[in-house]
Amino acid sequence: MTLSKSSKTSVARRFMSRLAAASVALLVAACSQSGAPWQLTNVTGHLPDLRFALTADDGRPVDASTFQGQTTLVYFGYTHCPDVCPETMARLMQVLAKLNDKDAAKVRILFISVDPARDSPQALHDYVGAFDAQHVRGLTGTDRQVESLARRYRVAYQMEKRDPKGNYEVTHSSAVYIFDARGRARLLATDHDSPDAIAHDVARVVEGEG
Repeated sequence: MTLSKSSKTSVARRFMSRLAAASVALLVAACSQSGAPWQLTNVTGHLPDLRFALTADDGRPVDASTFQGQTTLVYFGYTHCPDVCPETMARLMQVLAKLNDKDAAKVRILFISVDPARDSPQALHDYVGAFDAQHVRGLTGTDRQVESLARRYRVAYQMEKRDPKGNYEVTHSSAVYIFDARGRARLLATDHDSPDAIAHDVARVVEGEG
């Protein structure tokens, strides 16, 4: 059986979307957790703290200290993404809607581009603004900055072959990394986790549980 180009791309996306989650899960599989169980994958102590130096969607330099005191949901994607990124962002909008107003005010979603060649600050500003300009920030940087940050959190991504018009897709993992107000990596959400499950655990992180 020969797969079509679209089928091959879909298979590759599914593989990449689970790669980072699988590698992190291996790190924590043998660890026992105390207290109430999390619905998401608990990566406390197994991934580095939030740290980066990038460019925000307003064109200004930004680093992790900007979000000190807030719970951050970090997602690596790109604005030309045809399906996984808008689906994930829509799911995160559902998560925000499920939080009470007090908790939602303490949450920020960081959309980090894996396609800095096309994702200018303005492009990111327009993209995240279409979802939620209050809670979402778009971040970009140089190829080296993005590659270094992706390696830090075991994020896999790959530029696909350009079509005759010069367009291309970026196959990438779709995990969402959740950091607490102190910038510590706490949880990992995948596309198998429901908005209810994510909202439940995010609320616990915001409120300092676990």
